[in-house]
Amino acid sequence: MLRALLLALVMLAAAGPVRAAGDIDTCRNSTAEPAARLVACESVIADESITGPSRAAAFWYRGDSLMKKRDYDGAIAAFTTSHEIAPQNVMVINARGIAYSYKGDDEHALADYDLCLQLRPTFGSAYNNRGLVFMRRGELQRALDEFNLAVKYIGNDQSRYLHHYNRGRLQGLMKRYEESLADFAEAQRVNPDGPQVPGYRCLTYIGMGRFDDALTDCNAVLAKSPNNLYALTNRANAYLGKGNLDAALNDYNQVLKVNPNYVRAYVGRGQLYERRRNLAAARTDYRAVANAVAAKREDIDTALARGVAKERLEALLGTATPAPASKAPQPTGPRKVALIIGNGAYKNVAPLDNPPRDAKLIASTFRELGFATVTLSSDLTRDKFFAALHEFGLESEKADWAVVYYAGHGMEIGGVNYLIPVDARLKVDSDAETQAVALEQVIASVAGARKLRLVMLDACRDNPFEKTMQRTIALKLVNRGFSNIEPEAGFMVVYAAKHGETALDGNSVNSPFATVLARVIKEPKIEVRKLFDIVRDDVWKVTNRTQQPFTYGSLPGREDFYFVAER
Repeated sequence: MLRALLLALVMLAAAGPVRAAGDIDTCRNSTAEPAARLVACESVIADESITGPSRAAAFWYRGDSLMKKRDYDGAIAAFTTSHEIAPQNVMVINARGIAYSYKGDDEHALADYDLCLQLRPTFGSAYNNRGLVFMRRGELQRALDEFNLAVKYIGNDQSRYLHHYNRGRLQGLMKRYEESLADFAEAQRVNPDGPQVPGYRCLTYIGMGRFDDALTDCNAVLAKSPNNLYALTNRANAYLGKGNLDAALNDYNQVLKVNPNYVRAYVGRGQLYERRRNLAAARTDYRAVANAVAAKREDIDTALARGVAKERLEALLGTATPAPASKAPQPTGPRKVALIIGNGAYKNVAPLDNPPRDAKLIASTFRELGFATVTLSSDLTRDKFFAALHEFGLESEKADWAVVYYAGHGMEIGGVNYLIPVDARLKVDSDAETQAVALEQVIASVAGARKLRLVMLDACRDNPFEKTMQRTIALKLVNRGFSNIEPEAGFMVVYAAKHGETALDGNSVNSPFATVLARVIKEPKIEVRKLFDIVRDDVWKVTNRTQQPFTYGSLPGREDFYFVAER
């Protein structure tokens, strides 16, 4: 018996190193099933007896896995540990640079790419990635210089494909069309089935005025991926260039039906409306995307589209139809309009009792204050939400003040703030793009007002989908509240709770924020900036220092704004 026990112990001792070696082999095997590989790498990390390149590889794969989940801080930490173990491994440094870039930290990304090139001056991937940063920034000549070096130092067919189609994409933006087509041809020669080439070459053909060729490329992409919004928008742009406005409008509308927050489709449709001389509709579409509300990492196509929207909106600002003269006496003072939304009857998560009541309270208060129009909308579905914002945007053009108050669910996902319609079903966090309303759409609805543009959000509640929503975006604010924002000058956005914190429903009929706001806003001779300071202090007090409203943005400095000028 004793002999058998000793034999078993010897066998277990011998099995330890074998198991660890097997884990190392799986962790370093690039063809292994991803989940099994991650388990193996985590076991290597847990075994402190494993050191050197194998341990560095395990941290590298952890970082790569976190990158796929968009947990960029976690990925950077893993890559940093891998780099500390193996400081000469340019692949790890390059991967960390990509994580920094995706996070929006271009300076650290460029520093990592520079370090790669100090260690290996012929490392083409670092040149390619530096080029992508410069292209996104709009520094096109610097980007071209980097892509030229990336192509010079190609390491394999995969990088040959990648570097040529990136340079082809850039050369199309620079109107170097023949060079662009040559790059796309080389990329397609290496990988005839690569989907990027026809998707991007479509834009080059549009720039050349070869609209039939553009349609051929876009249709090739859509044949494999019918809901590819990038290709659908490109096809609409090709139809627009060709003069087939009905087909273009159908594609733009299809894109916006799937994703009502899609920037490029709004800009294209705005240009189409201009051709049809429907300038009010064009202004509305341009406003929907002209005012980015936060510093986000946007691709070059989206950034260029926003630039077009701002340029065309500025050109059209003098084309608004003046309001018809009325024989009735006009009220003195600024013309004020408001849109009040209270979403409580949620269909796929627990309903909220207070928001519809809060909306009624604020609407009643604004009517009492003499607003020219107060639109009260409760329990809006996604489509009705966007329709309400669209109609209010037209109303704002005729006003001096435009104010939106929203009560209901709202949250931050992937760096973007969203308001949640009552029919939203967020099975995956990325569904917010298509199921919810981006905050910038709300801000756009007040942008037409001549003087005061104000958005109030009593919506910083916990994520109602937290228990059922699949996570693909691992950002720390996804569960509660909004992220902080930086609206452009001329806008004020008031949160009922500071970014990353939750707003309370309270123990009474109305929320603390709505209750305090409805009282303070009626007090005479309180300038609006000070008014929201008072609201902040009073909410902080009545919630026993658990909820602190916060104001972002800035109004014109040479004018004071009063909800009640005097008794």
